[in-house]
Amino acid sequence: MRLSCERVAIRRFAFRLSTTIRARQSMNQIAALLPVENIVVDMDIATKPQFFSAVGNVFERSAGLSQGKVAASLAAREKLGSTALGQGIAIPHGRIAGLREAVGAFARLRKPVPFDAPDGKPVDQLFVLLVPEHATDQHLQLLSELAQMFSEREFRDRLAHAPDATALADAFRDWKPAG
Repeated sequence: MRLSCERVAIRRFAFRLSTTIRARQSMNQIAALLPVENIVVDMDIATKPQFFSAVGNVFERSAGLSQGKVAASLAAREKLGSTALGQGIAIPHGRIAGLREAVGAFARLRKPVPFDAPDGKPVDQLFVLLVPEHATDQHLQLLSELAQMFSEREFRDRLAHAPDATALADAFRDWKPAG
């Protein structure tokens, strides 16, 4: 009798484990690096530097990164050219020395801010991507996936109308690449 109970327990564990593994494999790369605590709804800022500082605080709380280091990395990248895509979207990104794996944050702003977008429109949805200093291939793959996500109007609309951070996390988790 005891042996059969152990077998049942092992089978249940194996099933839960395989279900978890399949769920993670089907999850897009972005959802995997965006914890709900890194999602901010109605962030109240008026300029790029204020945004970089505010999002630096998010990473300081969640990942133990220096707020100043994050803000400086994002500002340095932005000096090379705007990370705004248009349609109210920007993907500020930077490399952080000592960072072990990529991390992300998403902010929906209370009021759009100028971000030197190619379409001239201000930005109100920003995904911030931080990668290790030498993560070139991964960095490019993540930026490509973000560009695919934000190129879809339905996805952008879902983000714009999500009531809270959990609904925003669900939108990122539910997104699937076309094809």
